[in-house]
Amino acid sequence: MNHQNEQLEALQEIRTLMERSSRFLSLSGLSGIIIGLVAILGIIAAYIFLGISPTEPGYFLFANASNGEPNTLFYTFFFADALIVLIVSLLAGSWMTMRKAKLQNLPIWDITAKRLLMNMMIPLFAGGIYCLILLYHGHIAFIAPATLLFYGLALLNASKYTINDIRYLGIMNVVTGLFASFFIDYALLFWAFGFGILHIIYGLAIYFKYEK
Repeated sequence: MNHQNEQLEALQEIRTLMERSSRFLSLSGLSGIIIGLVAILGIIAAYIFLGISPTEPGYFLFANASNGEPNTLFYTFFFADALIVLIVSLLAGSWMTMRKAKLQNLPIWDITAKRLLMNMMIPLFAGGIYCLILLYHGHIAFIAPATLLFYGLALLNASKYTINDIRYLGIMNVVTGLFASFFIDYALLFWAFGFGILHIIYGLAIYFKYEK
């Protein structure tokens, strides 16, 4: 009986080592929560800038000034808002991930991490180019849904190199992006849900499942 237990323990250890070598396991649930909160703060700032309530549609009308000329202030604000949210999210996520990896004695930058990053960057890069094309043609309303869709696809593409839970976050963001494509007047709310609330739910789930 003891011999069988030893064999089972050995197999479990081998399985754990294989999983660690093939999957990036240092993603932090707390970083997901922080990213979600930062995203929501960014959306709140956008609504304050627009001077409308979240239940009020038609905020994309603010994208153009009178005479059909582009509103430079609008573009500048939203670019700065999105950039700040992105930078803060990347810094928080990177720091929490490195912290978790150090606590678990796991490598931070290995072949698995490189594969994870590469598989995320391909859809994200394509999505960024597509959003610029939408902006060039004046289809501002569809930029928010596109970011959700490509972000969800990026998570799905990278999920095979990390914990399976991130796959569900990707699916939910794709679904959210599709809904946002239909209700474009409320795209900021879908942004808040996809990048904010879903990240917080994901972060809490990861924290209590793997880190608590």
